[in-house]
Amino acid sequence: MVQAYRFALVPNASQEHALRSHCGAARAAYNWAVGWVGASWWQRRAEESYGIAEEDLTEWRPWSLPALRKAFNEAKHTDPRFAAWWEENSKEAYSTGLANAAAAFDNYAKSKRGQRKGKRVGVPRFKSKRKARLSCRFTTGTIRVERDGRHVTLPRLGTLRTHEPTAGLLTRVQAGTARILSATVRHERGRWFVSFQAEVKRDLVRVARPDAAVGIDLGVKILAVMADSTGEIRTVANPGHYDAARKQLRRASRTVSRRRGPDRRTGQKPSRRWEKADAARNKVHHRVANVREDALHKLTTAVAAEYGTIVVEDLNVAGMLRNRRLARRIADAGFGEIRHQLDYKTSRRHATRLVIANRWYPSSKTCSGCGEVKAKLPLHIRTYECDACHLVIDRDDNAALNLAALAAACVTGTGVAGDQDTVPAVPKPRGADQKTRTTRPAARRRRGGQVAQPCRTSGKQKRETVLKPKPLTLW
Repeated sequence: MVQAYRFALVPNASQEHALRSHCGAARAAYNWAVGWVGASWWQRRAEESYGIAEEDLTEWRPWSLPALRKAFNEAKHTDPRFAAWWEENSKEAYSTGLANAAAAFDNYAKSKRGQRKGKRVGVPRFKSKRKARLSCRFTTGTIRVERDGRHVTLPRLGTLRTHEPTAGLLTRVQAGTARILSATVRHERGRWFVSFQAEVKRDLVRVARPDAAVGIDLGVKILAVMADSTGEIRTVANPGHYDAARKQLRRASRTVSRRRGPDRRTGQKPSRRWEKADAARNKVHHRVANVREDALHKLTTAVAAEYGTIVVEDLNVAGMLRNRRLARRIADAGFGEIRHQLDYKTSRRHATRLVIANRWYPSSKTCSGCGEVKAKLPLHIRTYECDACHLVIDRDDNAALNLAALAAACVTGTGVAGDQDTVPAVPKPRGADQKTRTTRPAARRRRGGQVAQPCRTSGKQKRETVLKPKPLTLW
């Protein structure tokens, strides 16, 4: 498998200058490619406005990586933007920018043709020197981890010291079970990092309970409620890393506001005291992000190493962040990162099964004891009370039990589990109107109501209701 090993760097003043120069060269090459390709587009548009025939218009300039490299190598000797300094950096820096430009144009073309998932991608734009992320990728040249375990060597940059030991990658390289493919340097959260992409040969690790399944219900007050197939329930409290640092952030932000900051309208430069105060505030933000990342990695690693089947919900995190009352806490919890980490840790390390519950599966509205489904369950009601079997249980515990029971029931070929028959026959626009139908357990069905079909599940053989819509009657 291909795996990344990331280490923090401790460069000296000259090495940091070289790192910034390489990343700036990548940005400059990207902007050149965007301008070179875009020039033919604007030229054709101008010629069309004059009524020039299609066959007489300026030819389209290609944006493939080989074509961009060939054009850039011809232009770098005469273009005043590169002629004076392009030899100071490695050729890999310019290849990084050209490769990113080629990928950006490909994404735009595929999005325009409807061949790319997600939001529509616009025309590539120039990268700002003030906002662009500093990054550069090396694929050829001297790329190695030194034998002392505390230094790495990169093309044109030389040997750089690492903040932490590189034994994890060095041991595999020396044993012949890993081969370094490329290296990427990036400035992130106030520090420089190097990420080695390596082809690694490793054995899968057997989980502690391969026959057990766990359902994970994520929340704000309680970060995760985990219920396994045996009925055991465990909770993980939300640490609230951002809320814990808000007092410190307020004080740091107040200090920044009282210094003379930059003003782009008048060209005012920031004072040294403002730069120091801004660096102190950023340091608090970086620490919050690092602590959150560490906590999420520990949680997902422990879950992936214990259970053979993990069931999580397909949450609409982007839609949840539009709620101004909960957006800060949802973003601090990291719902999307939890699912992302479970996705690759279950497949790469343990080869276990990750089941994604349907977004419209009523895990909180379904009784974990008898299977009755309620039509409505407002968010402020934190206790589930079943009208059929009179079960009283915490709302999150009930949802986690239903997700755990869903592991062995109604799993589709795409890895998405849920109540597939609840989709209406004629969906409304955008498909965001799916409502939960009220159902009764099989033993208490009412005559003339909706038919409930039981679906066998693992563990305690709980029953899940699969709904069929009642025929429409007009009068």
